[in-house]
Amino acid sequence: MKNLKLIDKIIYLVNSLLAFLLLLSYVLPFVPPKTFALLSVLSLGVPFLIVVNVLFLLYWLIKLKKQLIMSLLILIVGYLSFGSLYKFSSSNSDPNENQLDVMNFNVRLFNLYDWIPEEGVEHQIVSFLKEKSPDVLSIQEYHPHKNIDLSFFKYKYEKLSGNKTKYGQAIFSQYPIVNSGSVEFPETSNNAIFADIVKGEDTLRIYNIHLQSLKIDTKVELNQEESERLLKRVEKTFEMQQEQTELFLAHKAQCPYKMVICGDFNNTAFSYVYKEIKGDLKDAFKEDGNGFGRTYEFKFFPVRIDYIFYDPNIELTSFKTFDKKLSDHYPIMARFNLHQ
Repeated sequence: MKNLKLIDKIIYLVNSLLAFLLLLSYVLPFVPPKTFALLSVLSLGVPFLIVVNVLFLLYWLIKLKKQLIMSLLILIVGYLSFGSLYKFSSSNSDPNENQLDVMNFNVRLFNLYDWIPEEGVEHQIVSFLKEKSPDVLSIQEYHPHKNIDLSFFKYKYEKLSGNKTKYGQAIFSQYPIVNSGSVEFPETSNNAIFADIVKGEDTLRIYNIHLQSLKIDTKVELNQEESERLLKRVEKTFEMQQEQTELFLAHKAQCPYKMVICGDFNNTAFSYVYKEIKGDLKDAFKEDGNGFGRTYEFKFFPVRIDYIFYDPNIELTSFKTFDKKLSDHYPIMARFNLHQ
């Protein structure tokens, strides 16, 4: 520090603070939100903290200063604990009779209220789904839009709520659904649904989870709402997410089949709910994704809050995040080999 210029001393102090916050965030997956809800809020900023610490590392590297060691060590600890924020490769597989393509997509009511100022977004979504033709489609914020026809799927299970506008979660399948149901979450329209599908001699359970949303409009609320009030609401949301996760896990524990869990968790891969729901399952993006895996439209930094987890006894052959601006979320799809 003695040999640093004043501006570099200031930069290093900021670097130290953000490096400490990143290090602190590494314990978040092990801290239930109900124990320390305010700390859980930090999980939303982990991607930002990683990117900023990489920039600090590059800054000190260019200047050939030993101050790079701090961010370097903390980034290494994070990589060893959670893996990379960015995936450098992904594989593709040729279709075969044993494959099962599973897509997850939060469609935001098929743009019912014109959030995207463009006509025919709902038709573009249907065209996209027809083009990609997944065997199983898991949808959050599904709405039986008058212009939507998904009858090219042979089977479906949906659970909707609401008075004037019906919406909820849905699972569509090209293979028979022999059992289905909903895990109800209290005091919210969010829930988790499941469908047991049969392909050949295999029965596979598909879960579709939509955890509580933060409902933050970054264009309006972050500038107008008092920070204290906003933080309390975020804390409450994380506590609700923990309760919802516990209800889901109790249901999941009774499942007799291999499973694939899809969903919009409204939280990052550095959160408590991510760790608990994933459990011993595998994260398809981490196994075979590419890039940052951004699944949510957030202009400041890439955010991944939508996931596909799968049983270790199922073979993943490919995973893709589609850069398709048809919602505030981006669709993701995993291809599995069921070994029939």
